[in-house]
Amino acid sequence: MKIQNLPTIVSQIDILNRLSGDSLSVESIAKIPMSAELVEHAYGVKKELYGNIISYSPKVFIPLTFLCRDVCHYCTFAKTPKKIDSPYLSSNKIMDLSVSGETQGCKEALFTLGEKPELRYKAAREFLSNHNYGSTIDYLFKHAKDVFQDTELIPHINAGNLSIEELIKFKDISGSVGLMLESSSYRLTEKGMPHYGSPDKLPSARMETLINAGVTKIPFTTGVLIGIGETKEEYIQTLLDISTVHKTYDHIQEVIIQNFLPKAGTLMKDHPPASSDYLFWAIAIARLILPNDISIQTPPNLNQNILGKLITSGINDFGGISPVTIDHVNPEAPWPNIKSLEKLCQEFDTHLVPRLTVYPKYLSNEYASFLGKQVRSKAIKLVDSAAFIKQDNWKAGESLDIPLFHTTPQRLTTIKTALDNLKKNASIQNIANLFQARGEEVQFLGDAALEIKKSIYKDKLTFVVNRNINYTNICKYSCNFCAFSKGRGHDDLRGKPYDISHSEIQRRVLEAETRGATEVCLQGGIHPKYTGKTYLDILESIRAVSPSIHIHAFSPLEIMHGSSTLNLSIKEFLLQLKEMGLNSIPGTAAEILHDPIRKIICPDKLNTTEWKEVITTAHSLGIQTTSTIMFGHVETYQDMALHLNEILNIQNEYGGFTEFVPLPFVSQEAPIFRRGMARSGPSFREVLLMHSVARLLFKERLPSIQGSWVKTGIEGIVELTKHGINDIGGILMNESITRAAGSVHGQELDIAFIKHKLDELGIELEQRNTLYGTVSNSLNALNSRLAIPLENISPQIDRVS
Repeated sequence: MKIQNLPTIVSQIDILNRLSGDSLSVESIAKIPMSAELVEHAYGVKKELYGNIISYSPKVFIPLTFLCRDVCHYCTFAKTPKKIDSPYLSSNKIMDLSVSGETQGCKEALFTLGEKPELRYKAAREFLSNHNYGSTIDYLFKHAKDVFQDTELIPHINAGNLSIEELIKFKDISGSVGLMLESSSYRLTEKGMPHYGSPDKLPSARMETLINAGVTKIPFTTGVLIGIGETKEEYIQTLLDISTVHKTYDHIQEVIIQNFLPKAGTLMKDHPPASSDYLFWAIAIARLILPNDISIQTPPNLNQNILGKLITSGINDFGGISPVTIDHVNPEAPWPNIKSLEKLCQEFDTHLVPRLTVYPKYLSNEYASFLGKQVRSKAIKLVDSAAFIKQDNWKAGESLDIPLFHTTPQRLTTIKTALDNLKKNASIQNIANLFQARGEEVQFLGDAALEIKKSIYKDKLTFVVNRNINYTNICKYSCNFCAFSKGRGHDDLRGKPYDISHSEIQRRVLEAETRGATEVCLQGGIHPKYTGKTYLDILESIRAVSPSIHIHAFSPLEIMHGSSTLNLSIKEFLLQLKEMGLNSIPGTAAEILHDPIRKIICPDKLNTTEWKEVITTAHSLGIQTTSTIMFGHVETYQDMALHLNEILNIQNEYGGFTEFVPLPFVSQEAPIFRRGMARSGPSFREVLLMHSVARLLFKERLPSIQGSWVKTGIEGIVELTKHGINDIGGILMNESITRAAGSVHGQELDIAFIKHKLDELGIELEQRNTLYGTVSNSLNALNSRLAIPLENISPQIDRVS
């Protein structure tokens, strides 16, 4: 039967904030029939909220005990002591399973167990007593803690009803807690009904645990078991009860819509299974009723014959799937093969993406209080900027090789639409959507970016011969990502504090010119003794020995510091610097141009408005600058998009950026990473996308997109040439900042080596100057000059430190 006026019905539901009002009664919603239109609308809502992604959690299933005091009439998990070898899984077996799961790439340890078996069985009480445990919960806590501390896994606790005190304990060693509400109908606990004789299935007890988890701020998984005798009205009321708790505490991360299947040997063995029509109706109604930020999951192993329809039903998650252990709750239903499921998803232009036991929302900065400190630290090191599991082991500044991407053919409908949307409207959301690209979508965007690059630069890749001179690493600021600056508390990081002399700066400039440099790039920490005069004196000392070399110097932070110490405006100080010989400015210190992120990574540094003031003032004075972004730490795709939008707006108004330089976060020695407060850097997928998206957004307006060889290595640069870069920056001669953060890619670019790699790709390497003018040197002649060895550097400390 075709539903009438469906758009009116669903829009009413949406306007009422998912049924928070009274205009639509439970009874009226229950009368909405199953239809293709209803499912299609729910799927549309899902795509609007979650895109073309369905997530799952790679897990290992740890059945701590099969004993349970309840007697649910459909359950085969619970067993009596006579039917099991031991009341509880042994410590060795728990750790063996965990290590096996870790080896197979699992990130979740699902601890599932019967509820309070010691209250029913003597065998449970004796085991706990003999092993010096006061309760099943104590035994669970000890072993979940061991798994958390000794493996890469993060526990998910599925232990039944829990008190606030118990939940507080588990918050420190688990990422999430789960409890199936199943139904909030008391009718199902009456004699002859499935929950009769199961005191822990009383709706009041289950709801109390949901509330307790909300009070303690724990990401929580719950669910509804459909087809066990409930009415549609009871099902809808259960969803509304879950919604009410979530709207109060904001902690329910997912609701499982699980269809009942009868099991042999149970009291409900002859009860009919939930029909597929009822399942799809229930999923659609859940998507319309539940708050937008609650994920909806349906177990794939219970629905192997309708997986394709599930993908387009409105769910956005398949729950836990284990490559190691069976589903002990449904042992008759094997897990789907992950590769096969991934391929099936791609047939529907959908990505199957692994997640942690804690959903992305609760890994955001806003929800930091929902995880224990150590849990959050462990979790964020495992994920990408979307807070899904990072699917490669590539690390900026460290990895010598690039990951191999194994993809299967995709329709590419979603990403083509996303790119078309960007072309029509370069909004922040449309920019952010491109960063969600995965699989073949990444290369699709790379090909589109490369086409634009070739239209501007053909098959050329440029570089500049320059020398980095970092005159001091002493800094009064405390940027949490910086391993270069030295001060109190930084003695364990690489290198000692230094502050080089003017004569040493002059020596390095002359040495650089001898080796063919056309530019010197100067930046340093904000030394507490430095004033604006210091920067003017540095310029004067360079011009005394080299009137012609291009001086690319002083970050916006240094310029702001210099102007304030001389009580000058930014404009006045920039004019003095320009008069003294400054040619251009590095657009560093940008990091992410979104102040909530800056408050985390560089709280005492200049803010977004101040950075923009320095840059735009420089542009208005004819001083060109570069532009940068540092990504892969605590930002989201939305933050990246905001940053790119800021760069584009400045360029559209002033046109003073010479290039855009994405800088992948090098985490190894960064304080914020060492303290467990940041991710381990971007995935290589995200590195490729940052360069491609920048090219697609900036086009000819900001034509130069640079790859940073000190961050990506040579193999990374070669791959980036397929994703739209036209430049690889400077050869540097001395590289200190990234090296201090842990980079292993050297201090000087090997021109002969990179030329050989590019020749194989048909790419012509060409020298340029800082402002992208042509330099008419042969590379052979340049290599001869670069063969002149650099004098060993011993920092001169001749200023007060």
